[in-house]
Amino acid sequence: MKTIGLLGGMSWESSVEYYRMINQAVQARLGGFHSARCLLYSVDFAEIEALQMADDWAQAGVVLADAARCLERGGAECLVLCTNTMHKVAEVIQAAIDIALLHIADPTAAAIRAHGLEEVGLLGTRFTMKEAFYKARLEDKHGLRVRVPNAEGQASVNRIIYEELVLGQINPAARAHTLQVMDSLAATGAQGVILGCTELGLLIKPDDTPLPVFDTTALHAAAAVEWALS
Repeated sequence: MKTIGLLGGMSWESSVEYYRMINQAVQARLGGFHSARCLLYSVDFAEIEALQMADDWAQAGVVLADAARCLERGGAECLVLCTNTMHKVAEVIQAAIDIALLHIADPTAAAIRAHGLEEVGLLGTRFTMKEAFYKARLEDKHGLRVRVPNAEGQASVNRIIYEELVLGQINPAARAHTLQVMDSLAATGAQGVILGCTELGLLIKPDDTPLPVFDTTALHAAAAVEWALS
């Protein structure tokens, strides 16, 4: 079994899910008392969030690249960046290390393709929904068509993430509103919806909607296990 490096804390609420899912999957695959060989570097999210709001992505890349180097020096053989938004600086992080970074969009796209879909909605932070770094990878590398909510929907989903989910608050009203946003995406042609923030899987479950839902946290964790056991 190879050693997974988890770069988390963005937020720790979803990093917990990565750790749980990865270990549960290894135990299910290998049985007995098996668990995953992994290292976790958890950053102070307040520092990262402040850099996001200041639009200082260069410094955010420096901080995360340094954390990635720490994981590599500690023995990690691949890197799992436990956040969608901070994949905006994925290339900076990858350039700083010699081990592979398992990009969160790739297993997500593979799952969408395996489901036979071509057009999907994308929910996440305003950075993930508005900017090209995430959508372009899905579209250019994987040939998907990606839709995002209108400006009002983007603002409301972003607020739910930053004011509730990263603080561990799971509110029924937020779930109902997010499902409405998902329905609006379906009405414009989306065949399924990507939960493109690692906290959104805490709020929305597959049974909440008839739409196919692609939880990036679960898909990323599963890809890490597949890599570790390959």
